[in-house]
Amino acid sequence: MMTVNIQEIKKRLQTIHDETDEWFQKLLHDERKGVQRLVQQWYKQKEEEKRERERFLHMLRYEQALYDKGICYIAGVDEVGRGPLAGPVVAAAVILPKDVYLPHVDDSKKLSEMKREQLFSIIQQTALAIGIGIVSAREIDELNIYEATKKAMMQAVHALAIAPEHLLIDAMHIPLSIPQTSIIKGDAHSVSIAASSIIAKVTRDRMMKQLGEKYPQYGFEKHMGYGTKEHLQAIERYGVIEEHRRSFAPIRERLKRGK
Repeated sequence: MMTVNIQEIKKRLQTIHDETDEWFQKLLHDERKGVQRLVQQWYKQKEEEKRERERFLHMLRYEQALYDKGICYIAGVDEVGRGPLAGPVVAAAVILPKDVYLPHVDDSKKLSEMKREQLFSIIQQTALAIGIGIVSAREIDELNIYEATKKAMMQAVHALAIAPEHLLIDAMHIPLSIPQTSIIKGDAHSVSIAASSIIAKVTRDRMMKQLGEKYPQYGFEKHMGYGTKEHLQAIERYGVIEEHRRSFAPIRERLKRGK
């Protein structure tokens, strides 16, 4: 073992998944401090992986209860963009395979932008079906934000290539004949809803970044249409554009004073 350098050991440790491995057992008796540091890091990583798997299995409990009843195609449904002053509300519906394991999937608001982008790609590769629903600012003004959110969710469900047998929805009920379960803070408690929240969030953020390129003076790529100080100042200076929600108070008040 002494002839193997630290870097080689570090690389090989990445392939070891069981501490009963004969080669790993030899490492335990290697007196080099660097080797023992790597061994401790390996144990720490395995413990973190165990906790993550347990967290994931806990988030899968709603899906598992339906699988146990013989239901195969479960769609998680969530939306993003109810609160902003500009841009669309975007919903996603995601059907995952029964044997799925998606470590680190969580409520999209808890994840960094980089992590969301990574998981977005993984979910796209893993999911059995993904549907997207988009309702514009103009439609939000016509319908109200609650009805617009339901419309986006229904669009997302209808866009699925596989007909879902059950819907898990984040704190909503939508007028469809499909059996559904509304879960408070579902994006933090259901894997399917968390996956849909990531798809919806990344989709909408990309749209807002494109809007930021079209209207650079508003900074949409930074605040994603939310009513930040920067956004409100831009509205005062440059006025209201088509993508602003005229039924929302700050925009409505600005229009009263003239564009």
